[in-house]
Amino acid sequence: MGGLGFIRLGVWQNFMRAWRSGYQGNMNGEGFILGGVFVIGAGEQGILLEHREKEFGDKVDTADVLEAVKKIVPVK
Repeated sequence: MGGLGFIRLGVWQNFMRAWRSGYQGNMNGEGFILGGVFVIGAGEQGILLEHREKEFGDKVDTADVLEAVKKIVPVK
């Protein structure tokens, strides 16, 4: 996303939400790498949930993660 990511409205909204809730980050690390969450099932189930940040501060819905985890079937 690079430096242009900072001019996106959603990035600033996420920053303000985090700041108001008292989140204090640090200035260590890359800072320009977006993250993601994957829930991968056992055996041949494959990917049950995939969430990739589209902009800084884009969060995965916890309910979606829990729902995906419940779908994991252990390999016997």
